[in-house]
Amino acid sequence: MAEQHTASILPARDSGALKADLCKALLAPRDEGEMSRFLGDLCTPAEIRTLAERWHVARLLDGTELSYREIHEATGASTTTIVRVARFLRQEAHQGYRLAIDAMERRDVR
Repeated sequence: MAEQHTASILPARDSGALKADLCKALLAPRDEGEMSRFLGDLCTPAEIRTLAERWHVARLLDGTELSYREIHEATGASTTTIVRVARFLRQEAHQGYRLAIDAMERRDVR
């Protein structure tokens, strides 16, 4: 069994394959605690902080009438980060922030 499992994990430089594998891994944790442990292993504290900050900015942009300046003052996030998050939230085709926000609202997760 282990041989079959390791055979599917080969060195790769294909960013699409690496991203797909990461997506599968991110879907593996069953709850917030497991996800927190996984992120703690996967990311540095600074990377986790950056991801959490972007997520918080997306929630503020979507759920409040705060200006970019007010979000900057409230969070410390750079205006560059706020503008980038706003662009991905409102204009880019990925719509990942929108999917996550809507899913959390359906589950009433805060």
